[in-house]
Amino acid sequence: MKVQYGDAGMSLQQVYEWTRKFMNGISSVIDSPRRGQAHRVVTPEGIAAVEAIVKENRNETVNEIAAHLDMSHGSAHHIVHDKK
Repeated sequence: MKVQYGDAGMSLQQVYEWTRKFMNGISSVIDSPRRGQAHRVVTPEGIAAVEAIVKENRNETVNEIAAHLDMSHGSAHHIVHDKK
């Protein structure tokens, strides 16, 4: 996989770990919440603010949006990529 995907590919160890999880019934690829993990805070106001920035300039990066709105990268990423 490293030849095909370079550094973006998963390591063989990670492939084995995912295989083990799926064989044991884990079907979600989303990380479970962990102690000490940053929390995402997504509010209707935050969603509206992100949408306004994206409508104004679609080339704005998630990091730039997060910095402009003083929100975490995770929250901005969630709004931009995961909001349905």
